Amino acid sequence: MNGIKKLRVLVAGCGNMGASHARAYHDMDEFEICGLVSRGDSKNKLNTALGADYPLFDDYFVALGETAPDAVCISTYPDTHEPYAIAAFARGCHVFLEKPLADSAEGALRIAEAARHANKKLLVGYILRYHPSWQKFIELAQGLGKPLVMRMNLNQQSQAGQWEVHRNLLASLSPIVDCGVHYIDVMCQMTRCNPVRVHAIGARLSDDVPADNYNYGQLQLTFADGSVGWYEAGWGPMMSQTAFFVKDVIGPDGSVSIVAKNAAAEGKSDEIDAHTKTESLRLHRSALNSARKFAHEDTWFDMSDEPDHQELCNREQRYFLKAIQENLDLTEATADAVNSLKVAFACDESIRRGVVVEV
Repeated sequence: MNGIKKLRVLVAGCGNMGASHARAYHDMDEFEICGLVSRGDSKNKLNTALGADYPLFDDYFVALGETAPDAVCISTYPDTHEPYAIAAFARGCHVFLEKPLADSAEGALRIAEAARHANKKLLVGYILRYHPSWQKFIELAQGLGKPLVMRMNLNQQSQAGQWEVHRNLLASLSPIVDCGVHYIDVMCQMTRCNPVRVHAIGARLSDDVPADNYNYGQLQLTFADGSVGWYEAGWGPMMSQTAFFVKDVIGPDGSVSIVAKNAAAEGKSDEIDAHTKTESLRLHRSALNSARKFAHEDTWFDMSDEPDHQELCNREQRYFLKAIQENLDLTEATADAVNSLKVAFACDESIRRGVVVEV
């Protein structure tokens, strides 16, 4: 580093996403991990996997005080996001925070305000924003005219340890909030406007699910420009492998679809690396010729060289570093994260009350 001071980062949460972010920090010269935090054994496993001897902590607040980091990476369960992030900002840290931003819309606003008050960077882990294939998918969707019809889902047939993770998540959030924020954000980018009305339905499909929650949800959004969007998410061993991966957009001028034959294959619904794969995009144009037949053949975009899940996490952390070093203004990105979470919670309210909710 030629004498340049490294950024000391505390990693809180050492499961799937936390481990991937820690790997990114471990491999980047600009960062130095000053501690790994988890309540269970995942921090020990991560230390071993990294071939490192980083300080280990069971308690986040103790770790925050003892390590005095420059930045904190929070990949813990959503009900800890608000207190962890606000405590980090109070100590003058920059924060990378996995989605969803908080376990309530009000909590998200408090986190955003804490970042503004501390004048520190807050970057929310919307991984699809760093994915070139998804950027292309959004670009092509924006060229289909208005209104758009957006159809998406990500159902996960989980078992063993992953079902345990899902059950823990269900203690505080539903699938359409935890996963839905990604795709609500994508739909907002495609339409370049916000939803005005939401309607959602849900079902509790297991006694393992808390009595006041549901492990299957489906939301419908109506946007200010007349576009409509549908998203479905379910977790658990009962979920079907049939059509669990749908990413499809239709407009007056045609349609564009993600065609991920491998990532959408049997047995892949619970593989985290498959969740961001596109593999190929298919663009269909609606124009007809004088014979009233399609004027153009469908265009295929080969995305086989797309980054894997770890590289996407690397890209997120490189952008986090850039935001800190170059003092990038993240206000708009934070507002988008707050907005998508607000819409997701409106969908949750629609399910619980059985009504259409104005956003």
